[in-house]
Amino acid sequence: MFRTALVVLLVVALSGASPLVKPIQGSKPWRSRLDGRIVGGSAVSISQYPWQLYFTIGNYMCGASIISSTWALSAAHCVDGFSTSQMLLRAGTSTRGSGGTTHRIATGYIHGSYSGNDYDICVVQVSNAFSFNSNVQAVGLASSEPSAGTSVTVTGWGTTSYQGSASNTLLGVTVQIIDRNTCNRSYGSITSRMICAGVTSGGKDACQGDSGGPLVSGSTQVGIVSWGNECALANYPGVYANVANLRSWIQQASGV
Repeated sequence: MFRTALVVLLVVALSGASPLVKPIQGSKPWRSRLDGRIVGGSAVSISQYPWQLYFTIGNYMCGASIISSTWALSAAHCVDGFSTSQMLLRAGTSTRGSGGTTHRIATGYIHGSYSGNDYDICVVQVSNAFSFNSNVQAVGLASSEPSAGTSVTVTGWGTTSYQGSASNTLLGVTVQIIDRNTCNRSYGSITSRMICAGVTSGGKDACQGDSGGPLVSGSTQVGIVSWGNECALANYPGVYANVANLRSWIQQASGV
């Protein structure tokens, strides 16, 4: 189940486009198969995580991150089935849906191999560039996967419990990278394009509405909120798109 109260997009590759890159276009009815989440966290300031974006798609919400003055990174399942005209990014604010600056989407791409949980990544290009300041900055992108036990932080405005209410204030929670083999014993379907993070006892996680948001180690993004079994359950860590593994695709699709 995905980490958002969002939906899936129908995507059709344009003639001559790379088979790894699909433009965002078309639409498809909403399907409730998603979980996002910040559970067990606390309020944080946008100045601490200035790459965090509030991403609305139709009537649904996700997270995203700034990776350059004109490009943002999110999850494929957040945008799959929507047109770019239905999307809006908000930067530079700790408050859900207000403050900061808004940015329409000019174009975007999801991974050509995206299928449900795997390759769950997209990039979108904004029509009006981000103006960098203390509350608006690009995040670094991981080139190597962090080792098991590394402390990482996930942020967003998602629900604070499974099927609960979204937060009006940006929240963050610190979890640890979970060994892929351990994570696979829980889910049985963890690929190299995924990275897992949580706490063994549960109680800390992302949740509905956090999908697409960044998992960071310091100021480097290592994951994108993707899916999991409900939110913050013991022995079921959050599953994230693995930025290091997908780094070359990001560069190919966006030039970043």
